[in-house]
Amino acid sequence: MTGPQEPEGVRCLLMRGGTSKGAYFLAGDLPADPAARDALLLRIMGSPDPRQIDGVGGAHPLTSKVAVVSESEHPDADVDYLFLQVSVEKPEVSDRQNCGNLLAGVGPFAVERGLVAAGDGRTSVRIRMVNSDDLATATFPTPGRRVDYTGEARISGVPGEAAPVLIEFGQGAGPLLPTGRARDVVAGTPVTCVDNGMPTVLIAAASLGVTGYESPRELEEDTALRNRVETIRLEAGPLMGLGDVRATTVPKLSLLSPPAHDGAVTTRTFIPHRCHTALGVLGAAGVAAALRIDGSVAEGIARLPEHGDRLRIEHPTGFIDIEAAVGAGADGAPAARRTAVVRTARKIFDGTVFPRPA
Repeated sequence: MTGPQEPEGVRCLLMRGGTSKGAYFLAGDLPADPAARDALLLRIMGSPDPRQIDGVGGAHPLTSKVAVVSESEHPDADVDYLFLQVSVEKPEVSDRQNCGNLLAGVGPFAVERGLVAAGDGRTSVRIRMVNSDDLATATFPTPGRRVDYTGEARISGVPGEAAPVLIEFGQGAGPLLPTGRARDVVAGTPVTCVDNGMPTVLIAAASLGVTGYESPRELEEDTALRNRVETIRLEAGPLMGLGDVRATTVPKLSLLSPPAHDGAVTTRTFIPHRCHTALGVLGAAGVAAALRIDGSVAEGIARLPEHGDRLRIEHPTGFIDIEAAVGAGADGAPAARRTAVVRTARKIFDGTVFPRPA
């Protein structure tokens, strides 16, 4: 009598992208059927389990992420990037959102896997974000036509230094203001609903009876606050064209307060039930765009620079500098003209991951 057969290994590259960490796969190395793919990814990451002890997940939403990359047929893209959020404690995998932090690793991964040829010095990779059909371009150093992860760039929330990855976003596929208004009242609370790559609801922290300078742990332990935030999220979802969002991770919710240091605004972001220890790239893109829109809930809170497009968005572990330009679209409504941010990425391991048996 023989024992259970060992699970077949899957080629995988584990990478830190921005302030997140995730497993990167070629689409061809995973099952084509989404249900089979998701079941496999749950076993690879070790979910459902609050410790993810039997997988490569890090027991937190920011470290339980997956990037699936393939060659693109889009005329303006080199590769397609599908982001999958793997739940830690539930057997769920969601494709309802983008991740701008893991996006920082997509270009280097595409070079590592031979999807894109490295340039001599620097390489730019055009990326289609499958989740939203938006486009981005990542530019990073490739001396000697190889990806170099070492460098002097620093980002808040990440120890040490690494090579810079410049990410530039084009105009989003959908409206910047999904409700068509700069301000709505949801569950009795003034909000601004924005989508600059990530559906996000912006709320003045004072409207919820908090300062916005609390630590993520303090906010997570405030049961009344979390219940109110979730009520707002559930009502905002349909207004933003997202339908019933009870089982999804979008929209995110960012609480805004006046800057504590030399930034434009202070944020605390629910993603959606845990409070982010930093701030996601696309979450920052939404905040930055809203700060440029007349009549948003950021008015009277944010401190905007007199010149230039660069804004410093403060978060619990530091800040993120992002350039955001907003103009009028063809219909006269506010539209994102340019969004750019510098992130870093680092390859942690490249090899074979062995999922637990089905």
